[in-house]
Amino acid sequence: MAYTTINDPEKYFKPLVYTGNLLQHPVEGLNHQSDWLWIKNMDTTNSHNVLDSIRGTDKTLEGPNNNNEEGDTTTRLDSFDSDGFTVETDPSVNGNNNEIVAWSWNCNSGTNESAVAESGDNPGNTRQTNTTAGFSIIKYTGTGANGTIAHGLGAVPTWMVIKNLSDNSGSRDWVSYHEPLGNAKALFFNESDPEYSLTDLFNSTTPTSSVFTVSTNNRVNKDGSTYIAYIFTPIQGYSKFGEYEGNNSAAGPFIYTGFKPAWLMTKRSDASSTSWFIIDNGRSQTNPRDDLLFTHSSNAQTADSSSGEVDFLSNGFRIRGTNSNFNSSGGRVMYMAFAEAPYVNSNGVPANAAF
Repeated sequence: MAYTTINDPEKYFKPLVYTGNLLQHPVEGLNHQSDWLWIKNMDTTNSHNVLDSIRGTDKTLEGPNNNNEEGDTTTRLDSFDSDGFTVETDPSVNGNNNEIVAWSWNCNSGTNESAVAESGDNPGNTRQTNTTAGFSIIKYTGTGANGTIAHGLGAVPTWMVIKNLSDNSGSRDWVSYHEPLGNAKALFFNESDPEYSLTDLFNSTTPTSSVFTVSTNNRVNKDGSTYIAYIFTPIQGYSKFGEYEGNNSAAGPFIYTGFKPAWLMTKRSDASSTSWFIIDNGRSQTNPRDDLLFTHSSNAQTADSSSGEVDFLSNGFRIRGTNSNFNSSGGRVMYMAFAEAPYVNSNGVPANAAF
């Protein structure tokens, strides 16, 4: 079988840095229409903003540095555009002379599926699916009972993010499922805690190529609450989700991905008070890369080699330094990565991504 991949990853994912001016203005250069848009002001202490085309421009989640419910707003985003998006005037997305990063994923260019017939869907679910990029977005209503939800990917998801949009009980953590942790554990984006053992999140059931399971925990399935789920399956040469083991060496472990990363998020799962780190090629353009943002914090960007460094290489990434968040001896670290360029393109030819 011929090797196939996504030769131009920017069609489906790209980090983009822009400068704010407190005036409504377009941000261009994504090379796709955004469906999941995650924005962070790099220069100031401001909440992250998470938006998507299913919920629309007037609905935002101020997180994942907190677990707030979904809010109504007209000051973050005016529109999802064919080559970018148009920001409004809130300083968290458009601070005057601030550098701001947007991480953007394309799913179905704003087109929701009008009828989803697969087994497992609850009435009223809304979905977008992109099997080429291995990504679907699903808005669903909880039932409070064990059930399954169709994701449409035709392959088993290995990373899932689920957020309760409406419950006021406090059970609104950003649930992050990682295949290496198994079906009875999860991490929370908004916390620095280690993995949680919670059998009532996914009913101790591994996702299949057609559905994922939700149990009775309010974080994923409270009766009458609404939820948003971002579901990923790996695509060779474009995305990879897994784990590595730290070695406490200045020349840390090398992780093969099959592509040069554009974006990397890591979280140690076996120790408390460890950070979610995000590094991308929009903010850090040369190795070693140490411009860090944190999902669980509203802090401005940190550029500090003592906090951790990473090299983005043509076929993967290498951890530098001995920071315990990244590279403690025997430490178990989850990672999520998306490509700048595949190591080998669909013609079987090296893509020549530079070291």
